[in-house]
Formats: sequence, C-alpha cells, structure tokens
Amino acid sequence: MIVWNDFLNDARVLKEAETLQSMGHEVTVFALHTQGVTSRTQVLSSQIKIVRIPRSLFSRPNRLPRRSGVAIDQMGFFGRMSRIAARLWTHGMLCWHMARRRADVVHAHDVNVLPTAWLAARLSNARLVYDAHEISTGREGYANFRTLVANIERALMPRAQGTITTTDARAKFFARAYGVARPIVLQNRPRFQAVQASNRIRSELELKQPWPIVLYQGGLQQGRGLERLVRVAAQVPNAYFIFIGGGRLDASLRSIAAELGLEERVCFIPTVALAELPSYTASADIGVQPIENTCLNHYTTDSNKLFEYVQAGLPVVASDLPEIRRVVKSHDLGLLVPPGDNDTLAAALRTLVEDDARRMRYAENSRAAAAVLNWEAQENDLLALYTRVLGPTEG
Repeated sequence: MIVWNDFLNDARVLKEAETLQSMGHEVTVFALHTQGVTSRTQVLSSQIKIVRIPRSLFSRPNRLPRRSGVAIDQMGFFGRMSRIAARLWTHGMLCWHMARRRADVVHAHDVNVLPTAWLAARLSNARLVYDAHEISTGREGYANFRTLVANIERALMPRAQGTITTTDARAKFFARAYGVARPIVLQNRPRFQAVQASNRIRSELELKQPWPIVLYQGGLQQGRGLERLVRVAAQVPNAYFIFIGGGRLDASLRSIAAELGLEERVCFIPTVALAELPSYTASADIGVQPIENTCLNHYTTDSNKLFEYVQAGLPVVASDLPEIRRVVKSHDLGLLVPPGDNDTLAAALRTLVEDDARRMRYAENSRAAAAVLNWEAQENDLLALYTRVLGPTEG
C-alpha cells in the first residue's frame, strides 16, 4: 500500500491493512518520513510493516514544505521548482522501493499516489488496486489541479484491476466519469466497539457545569462549517462545544470564540491518537457534522466522523446531504439541517441540548445502529475484491 502521509493517524488505511493481514496477506505500507517525528521503518503489533521515505533529499527535522502554510500556487518560481523537485524525488524513491519489493498487488490510496503506484506495479508485474477516498476533481482546495487529476484518473483508473471508493454516490461518479465498472464501496466506518462510559472530556478540560457536550472531531479545515459552528455556539446556551483535531483553521476558530466571549464554553483539544479517540467521543453527548456543500466531494460524502459518533452512541446533528441523509434517516440517528443555515443549525442543537428525552432516544438508536454501521460488516467486500484481483494463482 502507498499513502501520501506519515501513516500515524490514517484510520481507513490501517483498517484495510489489518483486514488483509489477518487473512494471510503480507502487507507493507509505504508512507512519508518526517525526521524527528516518525521512524523510517516500523512493524505494528498486527505485523503490518511500514516503510517511510523522506519528503525530500535534504529534509530537516520538523520543517516540512506542506506544513509551511503556503500553497504551491502562491509560491514564486524557485519555490515552486523546489517543491516540485522534492516531491518528484520522493515519488521516485517510493516507486523504486515498492518495485523492488515484487509484491502481488500495489494498492494506491488516493490520486496523489496513483501514478507512482501504477509505475511500481508495471515495473514489478503486480496488480493495481486504486482506492479513491475522495472525488479529487471536485474537492476543496484542488481547483488548480482539477484538469491534471482528471487526466490522471482517466488514464490510469481503467488500468487498475480493482477499484474502491467510500460512498455509493462517488462510485456512480467514477463509473460515469471514466467509463469503468462501479468501484466497490467501503464506507469510512470504525471497527465495532462496545458502548463505553467515559468522562474524559469533562475531566481533562475540568468543565464545571453539567451541561451537554456538543462534539466536533476531525480536521479543522475550510468547507466543514466550523467557523459557523463556533458562532452558532453563542445561540445555544447551557452547552459546551468541543473541537478535537488540528488544522489550518485552529487559530481562526479560537479567535472567533474569544471575540464572542465563548472561551469557557468553546474548547479545543489537539489531535489525539486513533486508539485514544473513542474514549473522547464517548464522553460527549451530541455529535455534530456541519459540513458545507462547497464542492462535489462534500456533496457526496458521508464522513468518517458520522460513523464514529454512531459507534460512540451519540445522537447527531448533521448537514442534509444525500449520503449523510441516507445514514441518519435509515437509523433515525438525529436531526438534519440545510448546509450553511446557521439559524436551523442553532435550533437543532438547542432542541437536543434542551430535550433530554429526545436526545436519549436518538442515542439509543445510535447504539443499535453501531451493530450494523461498523468496519467488520463490510470488510468481506475488501477480501472478495482481493480474491478477484489476485485470481486463481493466489494460494
């Protein structure tokens, strides 16, 4: 497998790797190395191997171009050339290390590693699996690369022996856009977890009032309705609003909370380890997903955090988008609100904050749905795909 991240908090890739490893496949994940932060090689307790490649030939500890806050289209000529050269070197090294591994399958996670994975597969006579986590041609922040991404997927997706995506709407999109068989759908569900009693957020933040906790967990990024959510907190009294995660909007969100005098009710917890996250989630009372309809990728999402709320037994307030609506309505998990509508979002949150009986009813429905909306319920689809991709020679 190949990812364009450091593989420290990639829950989806980890679950896929664990499923394949548990069925007798030998899985190695190729990822990015940050000097002073990650190890170059690692073996997880599940026996999954990790090989990390530096982001550039001259990478320095904790000084990464991608974390500088400057997008490539905002750089000068030499800055762009330097960034491009660094990335080409990294892709070249990833390709070389994967090709010499002589794997049976090269599994590309998202389009930014698809060409590298395809070349490694060609060089080593391996099969190719493409796992499209997003619709990158219609993704927040990808406008300048839309044509390039479309050309890459149009050229290489039909050459993959297996394709995967995350929602039915996205599967339909890829099939229509590139004339391929509809990819199998593996939703971003967590593993099943028994409902746990937790007081972690209240204890860690020393919250003084017994008010319900409204939780958002995930990246603090544009297009997710987070600045609106902080402002909406002013309209929902007697509730705490907790954000777990990091990202470019962190400082902005804190500034809005201070501007509105909400520091005591709007609190922030930095990104936590995957193993620790369920205990934080379970200590909340309401899960909120206010994603905005800013792009096709958002319109077709159902979001990993929605399923994480379900596994923790939380009622939800979420944007009324097709895939999210299907999950929420099918299991009666909570309230849907039009994306971008502050007043309706505030009203829905007030309803669940003030109506204990309704909140408890949705929570019970969420706990029941957790038995269905989990990773284990769909992992056989991944195994079936690999059986087909590998063909009769496997085993």
